[in-house]
Amino acid sequence: LRNLQVVVVDEIHAFAGDDRGWHLLSVLERASKLAGREIQRIGLSATVGNPETLVNWLAGSCERARDVYLPPESKADEADVKLDYVASLDNAAVVISRLHRGEKRLVFVDSRARAEQLAQMLRVLDVTTFVTHSSLSQEQRHQAEEAFATRDDCVIVATSVLELGIDVGNLDRVIQIDSPSTVSSFLQRMGRTGRRSGSVRNCLFLATKEPALVQAAALIDLWADGYVEPIVPPPLPYHVLAQQLMALVLQESGIGRSEWFDWVRGVSGFQSMPDESIEQVVEFMLSERILWDDCGILGMGQEGEETFGRRNFMELFSVFMSPPLFSILHGRQELGFVDQMTFMSKQDGPRILLLGGRAWKVNHIDWPRKKAYVEPTDAKGRTRWSGTGQGIDFALAQSIKKVLSSDKTRDCWSRRADEYIVEIRHEYPWLQVSSTVAIQPGDGLVQWWTFGGNRANATMANELTRICGKKVSYDSFLLEFPSDHKMQVVENAINELRERWSLEMLPDIDQATIDGLKFSKCLPSKLAMEMLGKRLQDTAATTNLLRQTVRHIVQA
Repeated sequence: LRNLQVVVVDEIHAFAGDDRGWHLLSVLERASKLAGREIQRIGLSATVGNPETLVNWLAGSCERARDVYLPPESKADEADVKLDYVASLDNAAVVISRLHRGEKRLVFVDSRARAEQLAQMLRVLDVTTFVTHSSLSQEQRHQAEEAFATRDDCVIVATSVLELGIDVGNLDRVIQIDSPSTVSSFLQRMGRTGRRSGSVRNCLFLATKEPALVQAAALIDLWADGYVEPIVPPPLPYHVLAQQLMALVLQESGIGRSEWFDWVRGVSGFQSMPDESIEQVVEFMLSERILWDDCGILGMGQEGEETFGRRNFMELFSVFMSPPLFSILHGRQELGFVDQMTFMSKQDGPRILLLGGRAWKVNHIDWPRKKAYVEPTDAKGRTRWSGTGQGIDFALAQSIKKVLSSDKTRDCWSRRADEYIVEIRHEYPWLQVSSTVAIQPGDGLVQWWTFGGNRANATMANELTRICGKKVSYDSFLLEFPSDHKMQVVENAINELRERWSLEMLPDIDQATIDGLKFSKCLPSKLAMEMLGKRLQDTAATTNLLRQTVRHIVQA
């Protein structure tokens, strides 16, 4: 790395929005120190809403000139976007099988399980279908993507793994099942089309559920308005700092306690940390025997060796935890990986998995080696993967509110989409764009409809729980109060929240969330709670919501 001159980071938005970005910047700072000079840094992206912020984030400690270069507008910016409602995944498969025959179609599905189900459905309908997602083996994914790239009349069903990087040839169509949660993701997916001369970018949304139909309509509205989510690097990456400290201990075979931070000082996420908090991390790692201190030289301690030292400290090469996975083998061929929960439930009869769009019967499970041996079958199968519902953010939630409170239609909606959205709107006659609504339906629980997004609602729910003395639950759209809280009590609680609101208020963080951090063992609980709380905050959205008028409705 001493001769390194330039680093090009493709799809930079995929790094900057999570902890991989802090990991990347830390490595660049360390490489610059080894090289003894600034290394030119170039970031590439087609979907960034705040490039000026991102260029400063990427620059780190570099002091030379920095700039943003935008391509000129062209006809390539045109797009053909349509929204249809099909009511089920089975119906989506039928529509895909009948539309655009003879063309190459890329279908995005936002879960591995549904991607497998759809691929199997399409094959039953005699559609040449391939499937790719992160739990298939590299060989299986490569074979599917290569076969798809060389054919014309076929479909590949994919999760977000095909948003970036991989070239699958000249696509004719992109089809989105339901809706992604961001405009950025939508742009990445639609951007796989329109690359051939004379063609335009296109995307057909096929909504299988009513909530997904409304979300897709709202997402299209945001895109039509020119909105792209700003990339916000997650604050206070204390766990990445701990990872980098251990990496530097190994790199330097022991490093001075007063010197190690100089290697990564240029990372903005570390610069924002108070000196005393950084020292707390070091002291905690020493007290837990993750590190040891020999006359001011930090080395790896016994607990650090035992926890992170397996396979030559491979655990330090990534900032994310991997779920316990089983390797699925047909003979000697590795097909992919499934979550071990797939094998935990009781099963009547043979266990059937769905992987690579095909069904496989499990013949033998090798628990110690985390391997399962399978053979092909015609029976129906299902595979489980763990995942977390992230909810949606403020901009999309507010756009959904506008769709529901409006009486306008869009040219891109099909007749079926139009009819169903009109029906759904009838369920929300009390919605207004400029206000939030606390509503008590009959003798039901009081619900405060904010359409504030998951993070803002989480913060307000936590504070209202303190005010009310009982749990206030939430999702991306509403907060629900305890059963013995009538409208006047709720009104008083909301008013108190508005008076008490400050930037110090954080969402509730449970222990399971802390345990989900890969290097949580390196952090004092208080710092881990602070970090995760700050990351779940959306102060701008919360402030916006608390300034809005609250209308109170008690239904008979």
